Amino acid sequence: MNTSIVIADDHPIILHGLSDFLSSKGYNIVGTAGDGNSAYNLIVKLKPEIAILDIRMPHQTGLEIAEACKKNDLPTKIILITFDKEEELYDEALAHNVYGYILKEFAVEEIETCIEHVMNGKPYFSEEIASHLNSSTIEHKPEVLNTLTKSELRIIKLICNNKTSQEIADELSISIRTVDKHRSNIVKKLELDNKPASLSIWANTNKAYF
Repeated sequence: MNTSIVIADDHPIILHGLSDFLSSKGYNIVGTAGDGNSAYNLIVKLKPEIAILDIRMPHQTGLEIAEACKKNDLPTKIILITFDKEEELYDEALAHNVYGYILKEFAVEEIETCIEHVMNGKPYFSEEIASHLNSSTIEHKPEVLNTLTKSELRIIKLICNNKTSQEIADELSISIRTVDKHRSNIVKKLELDNKPASLSIWANTNKAYF
């Protein structure tokens, strides 16, 4: 569990609390920062596997750091922590390939699960946040469902359970290439963008239908 992590938050209590908690769980906290510029410099210098960033920080926000990491092809996966539930922030996070997005009030309860998902290449977003999304597809859900095949519906159901493509392939006894092809077809039918987390977010937001 020696996952290398940088943590940044301009609230010292949250910063030290989260750092101490994750250190006690065996994670390798390689650096901490109290502002965005310091956080980004640590990411560039140390190239941690994960950076846990507050959205609102002086000098650079967590979103601006995520954008810079994407632009400069840095390998660090970004997890954002926030008190904000605004849809526009959530959408911007998706646009910058953020892997995790959790509310601060649930950070201690969710952060280990979030890190585990992210390290397995699976996005993790708090259900509390997802419930605030304004999904345009949900209004036309029955019509959209009619365009999906039985195989595609089965795959979406497994995605709702946070299964990876490999796990889906194993469960359905098909190749991972077939799973990826189904996922691509589903994305096209649902008219989603091609960002890594989009299908997972859509599936979890609409999981009540599956």
